[in-house]
Amino acid sequence: MKPVSATTTIDAPREQVFALISDLALRGSFTDHFISSLHLQRLESSGVGASIRFRIDTGRKKLWMESVIDQLEPPHRLVERGRGGRSDRIDFVTAWSLVRASGGTEVTVSFWSDAKHPFDRLMPSVVGGARSAKPWRRALARLKQSAEAGEVPPRLEVAGGPRVAVRR
Repeated sequence: MKPVSATTTIDAPREQVFALISDLALRGSFTDHFISSLHLQRLESSGVGASIRFRIDTGRKKLWMESVIDQLEPPHRLVERGRGGRSDRIDFVTAWSLVRASGGTEVTVSFWSDAKHPFDRLMPSVVGGARSAKPWRRALARLKQSAEAGEVPPRLEVAGGPRVAVRR
């Protein structure tokens, strides 16, 4: 499916915005309007290999998906790869790009999927259709509000997480 992108300019340092995006434990704070039931898959919630499982609301269906941070170039770029849908047949990529802009940071998120099974290709609105751009625009607006206010959103924790020291 073709990529769906959203862009916004955030009046905050690029490093601060990147810290909010790259920590999967904070992801629910700005995506919970279309992503629910988030579960961290690793104790470490940031860095290459950090993983999260969630349900994405497509409007017609709710699908389980899992995303893993694949590439990390602080504070410029973050790429997540994942699978989801029925029997994990749909591959997807979420790419975050942060560029210095006048007055702050320009953030672009792009999301695209590759449905290999014919049944999955019949449902373009599931994970890559034009309807998917609106939730990403709203997510960036919520990220902007949080970053500009300088607030630290609540973190998602792994069960038993406080008993193990986690580097941040």
